[in-house]
Amino acid sequence: MRPILNQMVNYHPAALDATFSALSDPTRRAILARLARGDVNVTELAEPFDVSLPAVTKHLNVLERAGLLVREKEGRVRRCQLVASPLRQASEWLERYRKFWEGQLDSLARYLEEAERGQIPEKEDVGRWQRPRRSARRSRKPRSR
Repeated sequence: MRPILNQMVNYHPAALDATFSALSDPTRRAILARLARGDVNVTELAEPFDVSLPAVTKHLNVLERAGLLVREKEGRVRRCQLVASPLRQASEWLERYRKFWEGQLDSLARYLEEAERGQIPEKEDVGRWQRPRRSARRSRKPRSR
């Protein structure tokens, strides 16, 4: 799959999907919050959750496949470490849409303020609140050189 170029952000849709899928579960979000404070072994990581160690291991597998953590074996102990780059990519993707929706909401707020002051546009003026329509394409004659 080819990466999509999104203005200044270069991301792979599958990686972004995996990140959001991993973040969709509250237990996995809590695991990431704990890892944000520093590396920890799997047993310590599982301690605050009311689920079995194999269940926590399944959550860790999802996070690892999404690229959000790495596990390293030190003797018989497995330590987990947060990998922040997929979160940064998700944040950049969300930021683009945040800017878009803020612009839309600002426009709506201006319209509602005008309506509240009794400056609701007349029916023939409604077009100023709509997107400009694209003009029909005209066929152009090729330029002679």
